[in-house]
Amino acid sequence: MTGSPSITETYAGLRVLVTGHTGFKGSWLCLWLAQMGATVAGYSDCVPTTPSAYDIFGVGAVRRDIRGQIADAPAVLAAMRDFAPDLVFHLAAQPIVRRAVRDPLESFSVNVMGTAAVLEAVRQTPSVRACLVITSDKVYLNDNAGRAFVEGDRLGGHEPYGASKAAAEIVAATYRSAGFHRGAGSANACVVATARAGNVIGGGDWAADRLIPDAVRAITDNTPIVIRNPRATRPWQHVLEPLGGYLLFAAGLMTAPDAMPAALNFGPGPEAEQDVETVVRRFLDEMAPFGADLRIDRDLSGAEATRLMVDSSLARDSLGWAPAWTWQEAIARIAEWHRAHLAGVPHMAALARAQITDYCKGGPVDAFR
Repeated sequence: MTGSPSITETYAGLRVLVTGHTGFKGSWLCLWLAQMGATVAGYSDCVPTTPSAYDIFGVGAVRRDIRGQIADAPAVLAAMRDFAPDLVFHLAAQPIVRRAVRDPLESFSVNVMGTAAVLEAVRQTPSVRACLVITSDKVYLNDNAGRAFVEGDRLGGHEPYGASKAAAEIVAATYRSAGFHRGAGSANACVVATARAGNVIGGGDWAADRLIPDAVRAITDNTPIVIRNPRATRPWQHVLEPLGGYLLFAAGLMTAPDAMPAALNFGPGPEAEQDVETVVRRFLDEMAPFGADLRIDRDLSGAEATRLMVDSSLARDSLGWAPAWTWQEAIARIAEWHRAHLAGVPHMAALARAQITDYCKGGPVDAFR
């Protein structure tokens, strides 16, 4: 992308719709977009947690805060046409693996039909030039062989969350098809791509059944931190890593669409693959003087794969993207954020913006050059 506009130049003044803007990743993305001068609107059904990054960051101050079900196709279309965005980031999802096991129909409805509703609205809204659908690293049919997955690997799922996200990828591929748009007489056949990342951690996440949020709740409530599958490994990355990749990818879709892949992985290298117990113990070290006891509670239900990694070489080659922070730095930044929040530091959005600025310095996403 040599010679292309800077990230700030691309996003300044751009009209951007973010679905799922009330969620953890969506809140950070909206904050970053606003920091670059984009005009941002969000579409979500509710604020999913209390407390939430959405409330703490004041994301409700985006130009428009639209509430509705993501699978409600008429409501999504009305919002899309009313705001007339240039670019859409589709993050709205049911993102919790264990919740999907308990209620698979909810996850299939939200993750599959919600994606279809968004892309159908995009197809009928001529202002939209590009749509980036955020899925997951769990879209790959995982045989636990330990090989890092590449974008061309087989999609599938052994549990409802992964299966629903793999199905969302197929929906996106349909709306990427020029033949479909010719046959349908589409009002708009914009660029559609997907981004795959997982195991994202960062300040301001309070979702259920996630490692760091569970640890933060235990510290806040003065109860033991209970972890399942302590030897399960994941490639841990700070939330700004994939978000930076999404921003670079979407900028490429807007400025050089023919040079962009249809899908990209965004994940850290093998050095970030750490087991659950190691990550929790590191987080507790960084959280001092706040702390909690640790208890191992083995869960052998088998809902989640014990090992999962993606190969992000294509993102490096096509975007120049690479992780900027080590997993240790990611843990330190999360602890910095939560120590400040627990201490009652005001203006937590300012701390988040400072972390965005620090992340950009010298990294692949130099948003302020």
